[in-house]
Amino acid sequence: MQSIFPGWRFQGPDTIAANGFHAALLLGPHQPIAGLHATNLLDTFANFDVTLFCDGKVVDRGKGSNVLGSPLSALRHLVDVLAGDAVNPPLRAGEIITTGTLTRAFPVAAGQVWTTRIDRLALEGLKLAIV
Repeated sequence: MQSIFPGWRFQGPDTIAANGFHAALLLGPHQPIAGLHATNLLDTFANFDVTLFCDGKVVDRGKGSNVLGSPLSALRHLVDVLAGDAVNPPLRAGEIITTGTLTRAFPVAAGQVWTTRIDRLALEGLKLAIV
């Protein structure tokens, strides 16, 4: 992993100025994409929807196209940037890339339960209880 901040030391406002932050990164199981034509992948990742709930109430809705047109477009952009970068290596198999958020970020509080519903993409939603 890499960071523009030496030793990964930074304050909250630094991450906002750098246009990137995660309070946590949760990974689900790998999902196969074999058998899908490249055009179908682009359309699928551009057109899926996510609904974000807090304690069962809808707080936001998002879609794949919120991320530079598609998470795959964002990934393609990164690959192209790295191809012209003499300092940073190209992506390697197994690296985890986050391409951007589909919904707005919200403050969380202890006791809340956050869930997602994903439509038009064969992925399960997330359920996260804040302790």
